[in-house]
Amino acid sequence: MYLPKHFAETDITAMHALMRKRPLATLVCHGSAGLNANHIPFLLADEPAPYGQLQGHIARANPLSKAGETSDEVLVVFQGTESYISPSYYATKSEHGKVVPTWNYTAVHAYGRLRLIDDAAWIFSQISALTATHESSFPQPWAVSEAPADYIEKMLGAIVGIEITIERLIGKWKVSQNQPAVNQASLIVALGDKPMADLILGKVGE
Repeated sequence: MYLPKHFAETDITAMHALMRKRPLATLVCHGSAGLNANHIPFLLADEPAPYGQLQGHIARANPLSKAGETSDEVLVVFQGTESYISPSYYATKSEHGKVVPTWNYTAVHAYGRLRLIDDAAWIFSQISALTATHESSFPQPWAVSEAPADYIEKMLGAIVGIEITIERLIGKWKVSQNQPAVNQASLIVALGDKPMADLILGKVGE
């Protein structure tokens, strides 16, 4: 990932927060058939320090389930808040017109080694935790235990667990840090209540 110094995010807590808020990530691997990408919801565990561990599952029919434990590095891409930035948002447009469109965004790249886990108890624990996390905001959260036991047993047999201990974590917060203060201020006003406005404001205040 191209990463100018002024866009680099090094705060692990901030990166972890994005990964938990936007858990559907793209797992990129390189196998015998070349590059392969899978879109997987991950749970992030804080340990082992400093970067934590990603846990998820895939269909047993997925060719990735035959990969086993590999020494090859894999990449997991988490995409956070993003927004198109129009030249008309910049205060300096009316002064000299030397402005162009861009796209602001936040992203985290996590690197590690893939481990497959073919253990029903581990997989049940993983899907239960994943479900509980994403059902927690519902008035009546659904739990895995509500489904018939024989049905869940059949479903467990159709999936394989995956685990990636994070060895490197790279964050990019491209939120107009390279713009003059007058443009940052006009962007915040133009974006209004969009999340990107808060991100720009947060970086301006640092």
